[in-house]
Amino acid sequence: MTTIKLGRRALIAAVAAIGLTGPTLAEDQVVDSIHFLIPGGAGGGWDGTARGTGEALTNAGLVGTASYENMSGGGGGKAIGFLIENADSNHGTLMVNSTPIVIRSLTGVFPHNFRDLTLVSGTIGDYAAIVVGKDSPINSMDDLLAAFDADPSATAIGGGSVPGGMDHLVAAMVMEAAGKDALGVKYIPYDAGGKAMAALLSGEIAALSTGFSEAVDLSNAGEVKIIGVTSEERVDAAPDAMTMKEQGIDTTFVNWRGFFAAPGLPEDKLAAYQDAIAKMYDTPEWEEVRARNGWVNIHNSGADFQTFLEQQEQQIGDLMKKLGFL
Repeated sequence: MTTIKLGRRALIAAVAAIGLTGPTLAEDQVVDSIHFLIPGGAGGGWDGTARGTGEALTNAGLVGTASYENMSGGGGGKAIGFLIENADSNHGTLMVNSTPIVIRSLTGVFPHNFRDLTLVSGTIGDYAAIVVGKDSPINSMDDLLAAFDADPSATAIGGGSVPGGMDHLVAAMVMEAAGKDALGVKYIPYDAGGKAMAALLSGEIAALSTGFSEAVDLSNAGEVKIIGVTSEERVDAAPDAMTMKEQGIDTTFVNWRGFFAAPGLPEDKLAAYQDAIAKMYDTPEWEEVRARNGWVNIHNSGADFQTFLEQQEQQIGDLMKKLGFL
């Protein structure tokens, strides 16, 4: 009899818990589902940002379900064109993008720019990093600069973006700040971080310019050594990684990442997406993802996002002209 009574009590408690928990989750949910469109291949910064954001949103109960689609091509232009050309059928889609949407429109890689899309929200910043293979004789920026001085053509730096793109620009900025000719840097582009990583491990390139979060993952996996980070101070996610400034290279950079929707997105859908993202920052689920990746919270929503992008467009345009990219 005791066993039966305890069973009934457990059942009643479980039913009560379900009754309490169900409405809370329903109230927390802001959006039923989001389809994340990723303009590059697997393993890159866009891929990690979309999947990490989807993970946090769904685990926190703010979004019911999340799905993901990688659509690489044209330096990100293929996905942007797809979103614009199929606007009416993509109101449930958020496309991740970052600083390259500004750079590539400036350089004419694709005909569209951020003004052709619905601006949802800037979400994070990711520092840049220079990494080398785990078995490389290069252990610092000084070593890389010495190798470059000895033989520039044999000291190629690769990246997961097109020439004149984000990874190229960061490599050029770092080398310029180190007193080298940025235009003399041999840059080899790859479509997505995974391919760039393979080139580094095979010795096709001497170093890789990449996002800090990607560098941390590769370092934790024992595949690379981080020889320089573009942050002001060392980052908790990789406390042993020296900043560029610590090594006498006076440059810093943070690459924003955020989300865009198709043009003509209904106002209520836009408000719901922005609400879900805003609430995400206060959840432990987001903090887990953010800390794991070494991201910096940079939240710009709506009009603030547009102002931020316009300012960056001006700043990067001026910088690219100085470096000879425009």
